[in-house]
Amino acid sequence: LEMEGNQLTLASLEKGTDNPAFSFEGEKRHCEDGGGPCSESQEERREGKGRFSSYCRKALQPASKAKHFCKAHAKVLRRVILGLLGVAYLCYFIAACYLNFQRALALVVMTAVVAFFICWDIFKKHCGAKVLLLLRPIGKCFQKSWQWLKWLLWVALLAGLIVWLALDTGRNPEQLISLGGFCFLVLFLFACSKHHGAVSWRAVFWGLGLEFLLGLFILRTTPGTQAFQWLGDQIQYFLGYTTAGSSFVFGNTLIEEVFAFQTLPIIVFFSCVMSILYYLGVMQWLILKISWLLQVSMGTTATETLSVAGNIFVGQTEAPLLIRPYLADMTLSEIHAVMTGGFSTIAGSVMGAYISFGIDAASLIAASVMAAPCALAMAKLVYPEVEESKFKGKASIRLSSGEERNILEAASNGAAASVGLVANIAANLIAFLAVLEFINASLRWFGEMVDIKGLTFQVICSYVLMPVAFLMGADWADSPLVAELLGIKIFLNEFVAYQQLATYKKNRLMGLEEWDGNQKQWISERAESITTFALCGFANLSSIGITLGGLASMVPQRKGDLASVVLRALLTGICVSMLNACLAGLLHVPTEVGDCAVFFSTTNFSMTSYTMYTCCKQLFASSVLQNGTLSFTGSWAEQAESMLWLTECCGHYNHTSC
Repeated sequence: LEMEGNQLTLASLEKGTDNPAFSFEGEKRHCEDGGGPCSESQEERREGKGRFSSYCRKALQPASKAKHFCKAHAKVLRRVILGLLGVAYLCYFIAACYLNFQRALALVVMTAVVAFFICWDIFKKHCGAKVLLLLRPIGKCFQKSWQWLKWLLWVALLAGLIVWLALDTGRNPEQLISLGGFCFLVLFLFACSKHHGAVSWRAVFWGLGLEFLLGLFILRTTPGTQAFQWLGDQIQYFLGYTTAGSSFVFGNTLIEEVFAFQTLPIIVFFSCVMSILYYLGVMQWLILKISWLLQVSMGTTATETLSVAGNIFVGQTEAPLLIRPYLADMTLSEIHAVMTGGFSTIAGSVMGAYISFGIDAASLIAASVMAAPCALAMAKLVYPEVEESKFKGKASIRLSSGEERNILEAASNGAAASVGLVANIAANLIAFLAVLEFINASLRWFGEMVDIKGLTFQVICSYVLMPVAFLMGADWADSPLVAELLGIKIFLNEFVAYQQLATYKKNRLMGLEEWDGNQKQWISERAESITTFALCGFANLSSIGITLGGLASMVPQRKGDLASVVLRALLTGICVSMLNACLAGLLHVPTEVGDCAVFFSTTNFSMTSYTMYTCCKQLFASSVLQNGTLSFTGSWAEQAESMLWLTECCGHYNHTSC
């Protein structure tokens, strides 16, 4: 049944027809039937809306004009704002230099570096093509003569290196042991090469050369030593700000006494800062500059070089994210290089934790920087390129920026991302230390069955790896402890090893006796430096799973390829850290103690230190007992207070003169 008019019907309900009474047409029809009031109200409504919209347009007109003006003159406004900021910074810079130039020296250096790169970019943009065109004839002439000029250059470099080594090692012959260890490790890796005939010697020699030059600049030159020492000090100060956050959350008592609350918050802070730097593009810029240098000199492809350069700052699973879109098409040699870079270095976040232990910050930074060219060189020695890479000759790789919308989101994401890393480190420490204690208890039990006392995992490592430690340059007396730390790093992880090294360093700086019965309490400063470099890498057995898991999640179709090269990459990564250690032993310069007589005359002997220990040993060595009379030789014989100082030294250390 259907009803006429505007009433609802059963048919309309079934068809889903709307009620005409609530429609615009129905309202219109109703107004037509009812007369004028509806039409008047509609006209008033329209007039009100028109007046409101005109008011809004008038009110927003200045903002709209300003917006159009900014769009039309965006470039000019940008230059004006940058110019004003530049003038403001210049005034600040001049004021800082005028008030105290020595205090502003770091600001001067940073400003000079930034100004150089800005000028270089401007020059390359506007004059680069013209300069290349002018230099093209010289380049062609140089290419014609390169065949014989290349050999002449290599001979000159080799002769210079031999002369320098002869002069330098004449004063410290023990440095030759480190040189021998360096050569042995390179030959060992060549023996393990996958394709001996396909080795790119250009990549190998350039990589080792860059590593040597970096080590020479950092460890031997005054500007390099001061720069990296300053950088290490600034990082230590910077990491000290972690206390403000961790003390608020956990309290002062916990962060002073409990390791987890003292060290692990540093990783959270460092991760947050790194995320901010990535958001600002600072890290991408720095990584691209380093990778360009390595790529141009060593002739490696852009993808593998970029990943290895990224490993200086980030971990073994974060660096491949830089080249994630290209992983599927990379050759086995390139994948091996990516893995080797991850095994050969440590992440910046955990570096902060090691610095908090008391490990020398400058040495850790130097080890990470030096490892990059060495890792790339040894990767190409162990697994040379025999395939045709799709990225050969590719000038650059595009780096994607983060997905964060502002700097606060970047900071928050960085801190949140570190939670998993902190939990992973804490869980690994608990597990590995517990497993180590179980292994030691088992070994002691088995050893006691055959009357071998004190058999532990560390003792086995100290004997097995002792020749390797000695080849790196450690003294024979220090080699067992260095070998023990190497074993812990390879079979457990470097975190535990650095903790033990920090204990040895603390004992030395406190001036404890070198030997406590048959137990050595610390290692020499030279051995400390060598060990710091040798432990600086993620090359341990537990990292195999981390590397495979991280890369397989990015390219699951290449799991088989990843598994086929990971063990070779692990071995290469271990040897890269050892090569760095050999170079540290070769270039190590002993710290001068100074005048011990002046030191004794100004100290109160209430607390021991390494300087006091060294000076007391010198005093003990100069004492001579003849016919019940104690006398002194050398410069100590001229000191009237030598006997008093000897008595004070005997209060802290044991010696036959006492």
